[in-house]
Amino acid sequence: MAYWLLKFNPDKCKVMHVGHNHPTEYFIEQDSKLSKLAEVTEEKDLGIINTYDLKSARQCTEAAKKASTVLILIKRHFHDINIPTFRILYKTFVRPHLEYCVQVWSPYSRKDINTLERIQMRATKLVPELRHLTYDERLHRLDLTTLEKRRLRGELIETYKILSGKESIDSAKFFTLSDGPHNLRGHRYKLFKDRSRLNVRKFFFSQRVVDSWNKLPAHVETVNCFKRRLDECSSWGI
Repeated sequence: MAYWLLKFNPDKCKVMHVGHNHPTEYFIEQDSKLSKLAEVTEEKDLGIINTYDLKSARQCTEAAKKASTVLILIKRHFHDINIPTFRILYKTFVRPHLEYCVQVWSPYSRKDINTLERIQMRATKLVPELRHLTYDERLHRLDLTTLEKRRLRGELIETYKILSGKESIDSAKFFTLSDGPHNLRGHRYKLFKDRSRLNVRKFFFSQRVVDSWNKLPAHVETVNCFKRRLDECSSWGI
C-alpha cells in the first residue's frame, strides 16, 4: 500500500471477529491521529453477506427476497405465461438471484435450503396449466430440478474439473486422494474426507462434496461427457 501511496480510510475499515468473541480492539494511526476501528457482526463483500459465525442464513434470506421481488414484477406484467416463456423469464431474471456465488455460501441447514426452494416452488405456479400439479410434477414438465440438486450437480462438475486438471487450481489445496483399498466399482479418484468438529468445516465445499463424489461411477475425459454421464447416473442424487 505504501508503494501506491494509498492511505486507509478509518471510517471505511471495520473489524469482524470470526471464531472468537475476545474483547480485542484495533486502531489505525494516520497523520499522528489514532482511530479505533468499528466492530461489526456482518459485512457485505462483492454482493455476499459475510457474518461472524460464517453461516449463510442472512445471505439466503436476502437472495430469496430479491428473487421474490422479481417474481412479483413478472406476475404483474405477464398475465398468461406458457412453459417456454416461463423458462426464459425464470432462468434469466429469477434463478440468478438464488445462485449468485452460491459455491461460497451454499446452505446446509434445512431451514435455509427451504428458504430458497420455496421461491422456485412459487415460481413454477406462474404457469396456469401446471398449478394443479405437485412440485415434482411441475419440475418434470418444466425440465427443471430442485435448487438443492442443481447445487450438488454444479459442485460435482467443479470437483471433476479440479481433479482432472481442467482448472488451473492446485487440487491438493482442496482435496486429498484416498490411499485406501478400492473395490472394482466406481472410479480411481476416490477422496479422503477429514473429520470435522464444526459445521463450518463439515459443510465447506471440499468436505460436503466428498460423499456424493465417491459414489460416482468411472469418469470420462471431457467435461461435457462427464455432465452427460452425471445426469444419467442415479447414485449421486440427494
